[in-house]
Amino acid sequence: MSKFGVVIFPGSNCDQDMIYVLRDIMKQEVVELWHKDTDLKGCDFIVLPGGFSYGDYLRSGAIARFSPIMEKVIEFANKGGYVMGVCNGFQILCEAGLVPGALLHNNERKFICKNVYIKAQTNDTLVTSAVPATKALKIPIAHGEGKYFADAETLKQMNANGQILFRYCDENGNISDESNPNGAIENIAGVCNAGKNVFGMMPHPERAADTTLSNSDGKMIFESILSLVNS
Repeated sequence: MSKFGVVIFPGSNCDQDMIYVLRDIMKQEVVELWHKDTDLKGCDFIVLPGGFSYGDYLRSGAIARFSPIMEKVIEFANKGGYVMGVCNGFQILCEAGLVPGALLHNNERKFICKNVYIKAQTNDTLVTSAVPATKALKIPIAHGEGKYFADAETLKQMNANGQILFRYCDENGNISDESNPNGAIENIAGVCNAGKNVFGMMPHPERAADTTLSNSDGKMIFESILSLVNS
C-alpha cells in the first residue's frame, strides 16, 4: 500500500473525488494536505486535484503555484518523487515549471464539460503502463483553459523522449482535429516531465473510476500507477 497526499487549495473542488477513488476504490492510504502545510507527511505520491484554485484569478494555477506547500512539492519532484496534477492541478504544474508547456483558453473561449476520448501514447510511464495502446478511454473534461501549448522545439524533444501521455481521439481511437475538444496542439491531453516522475492531464480519471457512474475507464490509470508504485 502506498501513501497518497492530496493537496487542497482554496477553490479545489475535485479533492474529495480523488480521495474517494484512491482510498475507497483503490484501497490506498490517503492524507489531506492543506495548501499552507509545509510538510508532505511522508507521502509516496502527491496529487494536485482539479478545481478553481484561488478562483482562477490571473491565469489558472498562477497563484496556487506560490502556495507554501508548493515549495515542498517542487523539492519532492526534483528529488524524483511522484507528482500528478489533474485539470487545475495540471495548470499548477505548468505554472511551477514541473512539466513543459502551458495551458491556454479553449479555442471557443467557453468552459467545456463533457465526456471525451483519449488514447495513451506510451506505456513507458507510471500512469500509462497498464493502459492498452489501442484503447480509447472515455474520460470527462471540465475546463475553460485546457488548450495545451508548447513551442516546436519543446514538442520535438517531448515526442522523442516519450513525454506525451495522452492525446484526444474519437471513440475508435482516431486522433483528428474533430476529436480535439479545446484546440490543444497535437491533440495533447496529458504530458510528463523529462524524468517521467511528474504527470499532468486535463481529463478527470477520478470521475471515471467507479462503476456506479457507468464508466470506469479512468480506473486503468490508477491501476497503472499502483502496479508500479506498489511493486
